[in-house]
Amino acid sequence: MTPGLSTEGKPICRECAGIITALDCTNCGREAERLRGGHCARCVVTADLTATLRPHNPPDLRLKRLIAELANVSRPESIVTWMRGKAAAELLAKIGNRELMLSHGAFDALPPARHVEHLREMLVRLHILPDRGDPRLARFAAWLEDRLETLADRPDVRAALEQFARWHHLRRMRENRIRNMDNATRNAKQEITETGKFLIWLSDEHRATIDALTQAHVDEYFSTGTTTRMAARNFLQWRARTGIGKRYNLRYREARQTPLVSSHERLALIRNVLESDTGVLSNRIAALLFLLYALPVRRITELRTEQIEFTPTGINLHLGDHPAPVPEPLLPLFHEYLTSRANQCTTNNQSPWLFPGTRAGHHLTAQALLQTLRRVFGINILAVRNAVLHDLTKELDAATLADLLGYSNQVMNTHAARSGVPMGSYPASHPPTPVMDAHIHASDQ
Repeated sequence: MTPGLSTEGKPICRECAGIITALDCTNCGREAERLRGGHCARCVVTADLTATLRPHNPPDLRLKRLIAELANVSRPESIVTWMRGKAAAELLAKIGNRELMLSHGAFDALPPARHVEHLREMLVRLHILPDRGDPRLARFAAWLEDRLETLADRPDVRAALEQFARWHHLRRMRENRIRNMDNATRNAKQEITETGKFLIWLSDEHRATIDALTQAHVDEYFSTGTTTRMAARNFLQWRARTGIGKRYNLRYREARQTPLVSSHERLALIRNVLESDTGVLSNRIAALLFLLYALPVRRITELRTEQIEFTPTGINLHLGDHPAPVPEPLLPLFHEYLTSRANQCTTNNQSPWLFPGTRAGHHLTAQALLQTLRRVFGINILAVRNAVLHDLTKELDAATLADLLGYSNQVMNTHAARSGVPMGSYPASHPPTPVMDAHIHASDQ
């Protein structure tokens, strides 16, 4: 511990600082802040969890290991805070009373809640519960069972919906390598929900099943009501592809305009993020990655520390085939974050993710970051993304940008065409050079 300060303001040990306050745990003898009864946080965690979980009555080696693991995290004070919460305390008490067994089935039987999933994933991370794959897929499967159960009195609707949900969505998630399971499950829920509404409408309004569907029914349903009805189109397309149903003429809505902020507005957003004194550092870094490189929010959350390269001249990000340089004015901010990444004090120690999440073993979710970018920094996601790519295609050719940022050539050529860049798909005659510094320096003017 270095609780004192030197005359130069640097942290020093208590002997050098002349501190005589007792800072040794009376139980284990470690030099640490004493929380209760002269005991340090690790001893408090051990004592409280032992009293609550009762690992010796009856003996359970899994509970003994859980206590040892939680007491040995890098910042046990965070475990003390978590244990004091009402929701966590009730769950731990149920485990200690043997009302809640250490099994996925027992956790599935509990009402869905964030604190339940947090504890479950902590147990998986510590190998106390088996890893059954992506927890979002497991939650989706449970949600689907509940959704189908609500249609028990409508067998025709349920049968058609269950085919679509299981054979298309659930099968695709289980067999394919879904990069963004969060988005996949959200989209699947919306499509299944809207398909259910469509099938119920067909039954109630026309006394018809899906096998009797006509083009007139399709035109009537999708030309009226809210735009959320469009989510049911994939159901009809899937039936046609698999040969279960006929093909219908399904009209697509075209975007009336492409949202786009001005370069001045984008630079103002960069300045606000850079000058933010109250913003969480991890949020500021994520926002800058979006404002500078137009990376999809999902890709930002999935960045790994191995994609960060330290060089004698700065920091490179490996986003595509070529390294993307971090602008020089941002290097101190990036260095500060990389030496003190968030959410690593409990069960996410040594996380490989650049932006570790609060749940053990997971990165920050795309939905959480989206909300932060919108609410904290006031970023219009689509308009800013278009503006960044619009500006960058004026400074580097589309092919080079595709290699630099990991986008497809098709996407970059589309943005190059929108920005009016002639021959945007042709590679430049010079190697990629940093193009971001100009934006940062311009924001200071």
